[in-house]
Amino acid sequence: MQSLSKGQFFGETNRRINFNGLTLTDTEYTHEKVDWHYHENPYFTFILQGNVLEGNRKEIYHCSAGSLLFHNWDDAHYNIKPPGFTRGFQIEIEQKWLSQWGLDTYDLQGSFAIKNPDVKLIFYKLFRESLLQENTCQLATESLLLGAFDNLKSQNKIQTGPAPFWVNSLRELLHEETHKNLSLSYLSELFDLHPVHLSRYFPKFFGCSLGEYLRKIKVEKSLALLSHHNKSLVEIALDAGFSDQSHFNRCFKENIGLTPLEYRKCFLR
Repeated sequence: MQSLSKGQFFGETNRRINFNGLTLTDTEYTHEKVDWHYHENPYFTFILQGNVLEGNRKEIYHCSAGSLLFHNWDDAHYNIKPPGFTRGFQIEIEQKWLSQWGLDTYDLQGSFAIKNPDVKLIFYKLFRESLLQENTCQLATESLLLGAFDNLKSQNKIQTGPAPFWVNSLRELLHEETHKNLSLSYLSELFDLHPVHLSRYFPKFFGCSLGEYLRKIKVEKSLALLSHHNKSLVEIALDAGFSDQSHFNRCFKENIGLTPLEYRKCFLR
């Protein structure tokens, strides 16, 4: 089985940045199939455009734009790319960087998909920072990546304890039905919970209020659509579940720091 060294990924490398134990790689997937392999360092893969199937010994992930996976250093996996353009952004992390910040990937074994909208929004910001080529890139990248690890650590703490029956079902519903006008009374009735109980305990398991979580999911969905240059911003706003483009622009800038149009230009570089 092939072992890939630091910064080595299958495909055509558009850009690679190295500093202080981190390697950021912007890769176009050009292989229809990549056989079983693993990497010498743990890393994140963030799909920017297109689709790819990735499998390991436990699970198969059907990844599309916006999908985020974590791989530990010894995790063997394979890839199958359907026809079409696929682009990914990888951040590879050496042990010296983890040690510097007192981090350990022991709790992040194997491969797993990350659905936390806070972490995904951070990775869109990381991708943008990699394009700016400014002298603040290292500072911004390390700060954002530490924030991603902190979110994952907090999420793992929540998951280690028993979660109420409604948590996972509600999470799936919110991610799948962003286009619907969901109300607190509807959700409370659906899960047989008192509205006060749902409002009080939602932040404990999701890290923010119900409204904030929904807005983050919608922004995340819109980011995955921005690489589709045939779609107008109005279409993207509606497809992501926003009521209009004005609301879309406002929520997008609050979470990303740029307008949708400004961020869309990132995919044209």
